[in-house]
Order: sequence, then C-alpha cells, then structure tokens
Amino acid sequence: MLAVKNISFGYNEKTVLHSVSFTVKKGRNIAVIGESGCGKSTLLKLIYGLYDLHSGEITYNNQPVLGPKYNIVPGMPNMKYLAQDFDLMPYITVAENVGKFLSNIHPEEKQQRIHELLGIVEMQEYAHIMAKNLSGGQQQRIALAKVLAVEPEVLLLDEPFSHIDNFRKNALRRNLFAYLKGRGITCIIATHDSADSLSFADETIVIQNGRIVEKAPSKEVYYNPKNKYTASLFGEVNEIKLELLTLTQKKDETVLLYPHQLKITEGGPLKVVVKQCYFKGSRYLIKAALDRQVIFFEHYKDLLINAEVTLAVDRNAFG
Repeated sequence: MLAVKNISFGYNEKTVLHSVSFTVKKGRNIAVIGESGCGKSTLLKLIYGLYDLHSGEITYNNQPVLGPKYNIVPGMPNMKYLAQDFDLMPYITVAENVGKFLSNIHPEEKQQRIHELLGIVEMQEYAHIMAKNLSGGQQQRIALAKVLAVEPEVLLLDEPFSHIDNFRKNALRRNLFAYLKGRGITCIIATHDSADSLSFADETIVIQNGRIVEKAPSKEVYYNPKNKYTASLFGEVNEIKLELLTLTQKKDETVLLYPHQLKITEGGPLKVVVKQCYFKGSRYLIKAALDRQVIFFEHYKDLLINAEVTLAVDRNAFG
C-alpha cells in the first residue's frame, strides 16, 4: 500500500501542497485532477522521491519514501515516473530506447519483451526508427513503453497522453490500463483529461490550491461534486437556484447540473433564450440566457438563435 501522510511542500517560500493525505491499495488506478498549478505534478514527484518533504511522510509497503538528501540517485526502485519531457535518447532507435534497461543475458526474451511493449503503444512498425525522427505524440508513446520495460509496482504518469492524437489516444488508454490492471500495477495519473478519470480510474483525487478537496470513486466525484470547482473539471456546469426549479422555497440553495442533465420540456420551470449552438457530433451544446445568467444544455438538434425554450431537469441523466 502507498500512504501519503499529511505532507506539505513548497518551492522557495511558496507552499504548493498543504497537509495532503491519502492511501492507495495495490493495483488501483488513481486519477489526480485539478487546474494548472494546483500541485498535481509536484505530488507525483514527491511520491517518487525527487524532492525532500517539508513535513509529513510518504511510505510504500510501510517503508519510507526518501528524497535526494538520502538517495544518491533520486527515485524509488519499485516505482517508475514518466514526466512530460519523455527522456528519450534521440540518436538510438525506438527499440533500443525501450530496451535500454532490459538485460542482455537472454537476447531473444529481450526482443520479445520490446515487441510486446511496442504493441501496447501501437508502435511496432517504428522499432528501427531513430527517436529523433518521431513526432511528439510518437515519442510520448515510446516513453510509455520504456517506462514499463522493467515492470514497476507503482507507475506515476504526468499527463501521459497530452501530445497524442485523439484517435490514437483512446486505443492507447484502453491498452495501457488493461495491461496495468492485468499485471496488478498501481497507477497514479496526473491529468487534465476527464476521460482518464471517468473511464479508467478507480478513484479520483481533486486538488485545489494545493489541498485535496475530494477523494472518492470516480463516478461518485462526477455525479456528486462537492463544489462547482470539481464539477467544472469535467466540462461546462450550471449552478442553478433550487427555487427556480420549484424544488425548494429556500432562496440560497443551489444545485450543480451538467448540460446533459437539462432537457427542453414544454412548460418547464426555466425559461431561457438561445444564444449559440455548438455541434458536438452526437448532440448540440446550447448556450442560453436565463435572465443574466448563462445556462448550458444539450439538445439533439440546433435551435434558432434568440428562440425561447423552457427547460427541466432530466431525471434519467443521473447515475
């Protein structure tokens, strides 16, 4: 088990993380989400032992994770950390990069392992290409294969799909997380992409201003966010007074609703004016005005600008 116990850390005099605590069981996938600068990347570096803690403790299987003051070579032997800079050697081939830390005692087994890893990231046909000739997204995929070569017990990924095209990204995520689950590898991923959290993470940690504001199963974080900040990390969100939905008489109570949780209904409690329509493929995202408040909802077709429609909560759109 990985345990982060009341840790704090900062650069110079600025504290980046404040009293952060959580535990991760073996084989679990954890997503860490939050706005840029909230401390996601710093948290991963601390877990790997790249920095010395200001206070608190990190342990893995009851052994302390120690920083540069205690280790000549920073980093923990049972962990692997993939940063955003890939760390590839440009003038050797893709296969040589992936197999750099694999033993040469059994060359056939080494080549088989390299072939397996390149298959996970769908880069087998590039095995003999020099890394410097790859695109940024291709380099990122090779970096993922490389970090798995000597299989870790804990894998720390910092925005691992940020340079990869969407049509590649979805297949790569499925391959990677299926592989990690099959091998029982614990994974913590710092990400801006809600799909990493909702589709593949067992739990999601939400960080705001260096503090954990939520940690729960990903579906629960999505459907029951504690505040608008958390909800907004998954896309557009509406904060609507309950009295406008005729759900309560209390004037100060509000509810957070995603666009798909509102639907056009004849005689609905919310009368809005359509301002813009955005085609999203399977549906349209509609921007509308409720008096002076902006409201987003989804509809199966576009609507006329300045048309008046009435909305209600879609009871079928909740988990």
